[in-house]
Amino acid sequence: MTLTIETAAKTFADGTRALCPTDLTVGPGEILSLLGPSGCGKTTLLRIIAGLERPDAGSRIRFDETDVTGLAVEHRNVGMVFQSYALFPNMSVRANVGYGLKVRKVPADERRQRVDEVLRLCRLTDYADRPTHALSGGQRQRVALARAVAPRPKILLLDEPLSALDAALRDSLRDELAAMLRQFRITAVFVTHDQSEAMAIADRIAVMSSGTMLQVGRPEELYHAPANTFVARFIGNAMPLAGQMENGVLHLPGGRLELPASAAGKTAYIRSENIRLDQAGSLEGKVETVTFSGGHFRLAVGGVLPDGSLLYLQHPGRTAPESGSTVRLTIDPSDLIYLADQTSTHS
Repeated sequence: MTLTIETAAKTFADGTRALCPTDLTVGPGEILSLLGPSGCGKTTLLRIIAGLERPDAGSRIRFDETDVTGLAVEHRNVGMVFQSYALFPNMSVRANVGYGLKVRKVPADERRQRVDEVLRLCRLTDYADRPTHALSGGQRQRVALARAVAPRPKILLLDEPLSALDAALRDSLRDELAAMLRQFRITAVFVTHDQSEAMAIADRIAVMSSGTMLQVGRPEELYHAPANTFVARFIGNAMPLAGQMENGVLHLPGGRLELPASAAGKTAYIRSENIRLDQAGSLEGKVETVTFSGGHFRLAVGGVLPDGSLLYLQHPGRTAPESGSTVRLTIDPSDLIYLADQTSTHS
C-alpha cells in the first residue's frame, strides 16, 4: 500500500503550530522513519496518519487511492506499536496476539492459523502460552509487533518502539526489528529521536525540526549530502570549521586547510570519524579529554577552532595521547561537507 500525505498540518487550539504543511509519499512495503528531537512534530504526524489526531483543513491522507482523512482510526485498518507496548499483562502471548482478530470476529480456525503464523515469524512460538508479564522487554516488544500485524493492516505505525528498553537490548533488537518488518512486507512508518536506530532500520528517513520536514532520503544520502546545517549536525554530529577563508585556504587558530574553489562562501563541516592523528598533519591542538569507548578512544581537542569549541575525533588502537598533550591532526578535504550558511532547507 502507498501512503500519500498532502499538505498535512496541525495547529492546536492554543495556537501552537505542531506541524507545518507537509507532503510525503511512502511506497508499498517501504519502511520510513520520522526522525527528530522532542517536539519536532513527528508524533503529531504519526497520529494524523493513524486517525488519532484531526489535521487542519486542507490536509489530505490517502491509502493508495482512498482518501482516509475523515475516517476514524477504527476504520483505517492501521496497526500500531507504542512505546509502552500496551499489552494485557495477565493474558497469554497467544491471546494478546489474537485479540485484534477476535474483536474483528475472525472465525476461530482462521484466527488460530494467523496467530500461529505471526508467532512463528516473530520467534514467539515457544512463549505462546506464557503471560506477557513473565516475558523480557525484548520479548514483549515482539509480542506488541505480532499483535499489530496479525490483523494484516494496510500500514504499520510505530512510536518510539525501542525507547523503553535499556541501551544494550535496544542495540541488539533494532536489527531484529528491521528484519521482522521486512518479512511482513507492510508499509511502515516509525517515529524515533535516535539517528542510529533510524539509519539501521529505515529505507528512507524524514528529518524533522520545529514542525517542518527538512529533508527526506536514504540514510547514506542524508549522511553524505545533508541539505542544511541541522541535518548535518543531527545525522552524524558534523562539526563546523568556521575559520577565515582566503584564496582557497581555510585559516584556523590551529592551522590551515586547503579547500576546493567550490567551498567559497560556504561553511565546512567534518565528522569525528574523519579526523586522524598525524604527526605531519596541518592542524595542531591540545587534548582536553580522553574517553575510552571500547573499540576506540574519543578525544576532545581544543585550540583548533576560532570560537573556542572542541573538535572531537575517534582514535583506534590500544593507547591514546594523554590529556594536556599537544597533537597534530589531518583532515582530508574530500571528507568535508560544504553548506551555505542557513537555518533550514525544505526537501
